[in-house]
Amino acid sequence: MKIFNKASVVTVAVSLALSLCGPMVALAAGGGTVNLGTAGTFAILAKTGVSTTGTTSVVGDIGVSPAASTYLTGFGLTLSSASASSTSALVTGKVYAPGYANPTPANLTTAVSDMETAYTDAMGRAPTVTELGAGNIGGLTLAPGVYKWGTGLSIPTDVTLSGGANDVWIFQIAQNLNVSSGTKVLLAGGAQPGNIFWVVAGQTTIGTTAVVNGTILDQTAIVLNTGATLNGRALAQSAVTLDASTVRIGTASVSATPATPATPAVPATPSVNPATPAVPATPASPAYTYTSTTVTNPTPSRGQAIRLGSGQMVYVNSNGVFTDADGGPMSHNSVSQSAKVMPISSTPSGSAFGQSVRAIATNLGSGSRDNNVAILQEFLISQNKGPAAKALGKVGASAYFGGLTKAALAEFQASVGIKPALGNFGAITRSFLQANY
Repeated sequence: MKIFNKASVVTVAVSLALSLCGPMVALAAGGGTVNLGTAGTFAILAKTGVSTTGTTSVVGDIGVSPAASTYLTGFGLTLSSASASSTSALVTGKVYAPGYANPTPANLTTAVSDMETAYTDAMGRAPTVTELGAGNIGGLTLAPGVYKWGTGLSIPTDVTLSGGANDVWIFQIAQNLNVSSGTKVLLAGGAQPGNIFWVVAGQTTIGTTAVVNGTILDQTAIVLNTGATLNGRALAQSAVTLDASTVRIGTASVSATPATPATPAVPATPSVNPATPAVPATPASPAYTYTSTTVTNPTPSRGQAIRLGSGQMVYVNSNGVFTDADGGPMSHNSVSQSAKVMPISSTPSGSAFGQSVRAIATNLGSGSRDNNVAILQEFLISQNKGPAAKALGKVGASAYFGGLTKAALAEFQASVGIKPALGNFGAITRSFLQANY
């Protein structure tokens, strides 16, 4: 007589359930969290380099080791004499490299070792589900557990992680992880980015404007394309590459069901350039009171956009619920209890935004960095002419004219008939704005 042990029966039951059903909550047992050690203090940690182009935003510290600080490119670092860390206008935090003053070199060596140990630990956990979706989990809702693939993993459409605030997800991927452009890893039921671990042997690529939650422990490289967002950490045993993208620790995440954890303090936004005067305050508009998920007083009558202290834009629908630029619900807990609100529909002639932007008397283009750029960015976000403006709104007015600003300006020019719509702010565009706004 054939005898089946308990583990075999469970495996067969899980496999049968997954094969008979469509998108569903995968049946997986929860596992303990992964100890990141001192690597957990970094938003980005890499061994061979970290590079960026465009209006990238990093909330948290950056570290590179054993590569030197010359392999931190695109950040415009400022390093004081005999300092243990440098600063960047793109980083709300500190930047560390081996050549800086003590104790930075030793601390980085320990952090990199902790990163490698965490990778080995997470990749070695016993899986509860294997080869789910044959390496394609788009459209699924996943319960906590350890998921393993002997190949690569692709996420072509939104996937939801559903579980409590203390539940853990570990994804073991033997080859590459690819998240398609515009795709989101959504959270439900109180799931937290700090309890999600993507453990990747190959390269991780996050597509344009995609949003991922969790810590990426990658044995190779991590690439965030234009407008991509990682709510968590990018820890690579090779390099991390950013393009007008966002990496942030300890901030709210894109959620399928908005959660309301305790409100953390908003980190101070660094000055874009110490020699440049501060960007003028947003023109006066009604103050709104809101909780972590909804505007409460007064309730907006149509879509609005709220500017956070960090400069990020948060959208609000007509029911007062925070959403991302595509309308998906969000939970934003790292904000104060009131903020200035401005419309994201078309701004009427004579508005404060129009008055500000038509006062710009200089040409602006790629690489420009001053208050006039910030005013132009505020104006383009307020006009909400399409996906480029929405992408710029997610980053906010950085006062740097990069790829997102160029695309949003070209989008606006095309929408109002300015030719050629090249994304440059020159005499033709100035004349149009002075005549119409």
